[in-house]
Amino acid sequence: MQKGEHDMKNKNMYILMIICVALAVTFSSVVAQNRVGTAGASELLIPVGARDMGIGGSGVASTRGVDALFWNPAGVGRMSTSAEAMFSTMSYIADIGVNYGAVAAKFGDFGVLGISLKSLDFGSIPLTTEDDPENSSGRFYSPAFFNLGITYSRALTDAIAVGGTVRVISEQIDRVSASGFALDVGVQYSRLVGVQGLNLGIAVKNIGPQMKFDGPGLLRNALVSGGSRPEQRYKSDAGSFELPSLVEVGLAYDSKMGDNMGLMVTGSFINNALYYDEYRFGGEFMLGLESVTLFGRIGGSAIPEAEKTLKENIFGISFGAGLNYKAPGIEMTVDYAYRAVELFKANNVLTLKFGF
Repeated sequence: MQKGEHDMKNKNMYILMIICVALAVTFSSVVAQNRVGTAGASELLIPVGARDMGIGGSGVASTRGVDALFWNPAGVGRMSTSAEAMFSTMSYIADIGVNYGAVAAKFGDFGVLGISLKSLDFGSIPLTTEDDPENSSGRFYSPAFFNLGITYSRALTDAIAVGGTVRVISEQIDRVSASGFALDVGVQYSRLVGVQGLNLGIAVKNIGPQMKFDGPGLLRNALVSGGSRPEQRYKSDAGSFELPSLVEVGLAYDSKMGDNMGLMVTGSFINNALYYDEYRFGGEFMLGLESVTLFGRIGGSAIPEAEKTLKENIFGISFGAGLNYKAPGIEMTVDYAYRAVELFKANNVLTLKFGF
């Protein structure tokens, strides 16, 4: 078989794989309405990174490099530099802080390896119990939630990139804890149907076994109804919970407007296993000025079923801006995003990224 024929056969196989995944999403049964609110480990859904937050989280087809570790692991394989590092912080709802750090590096033909860590900062919370409901003791505790991800990604051809992430999940609340793991896989396809700048992205995220809390905090004193038996202790058996798995399919179109300007529009559909389906959209404007590139972003989302049932969508429109500076041997990017929030303070995200 000629090399060209072999490459064409592989390309057709990858296209068929993408189509099969897309069809599986399209024809999947929608049962989320009956199971809303039953998922655990919801911190897996908290977004990170100001660049993709600025376009409403709709960048499953356009995300690249270390930014893609959260959004679509396939995009990590399209990293433009040899290595990248990223640090991000966000003020989330209810005064929760979200801190995130990630690194990714190319290893020749092998592909790209990345590692990421996300942790939540809840601050100090008054410790109330059945015996001390007013916290007269003045004791406090701070939950510890984090997840650690290891990613492998590779650009198989000029048009196709694939990637996967194994994520370790840990939650601890006072004297009880739960742990588990989840798997993310993704595909990105460039020049869809031969159109330059039109890209497709598919990501399947948070696939893993159920989790369950355990620990000495579940021990209780049994009530002695009579007799001379000593006081007994029993352990409450916590129920298990599923992970918030989802499938996201999105498109992005990137158009050049002269030598130093560009406009990209993005959109995605998210099928949540344990929540209502969501539609996201966004846009990014780019202006190049010698060694500096400026970005302006806007995005939003719609959850029609939630808006009809709950009469609101807690997260509103997003805005963002970024600055990329290239110097010999190093590239630095600063991104900021703002997302409007109902009932709580707005989310503010700041990201600093280095490329080498």
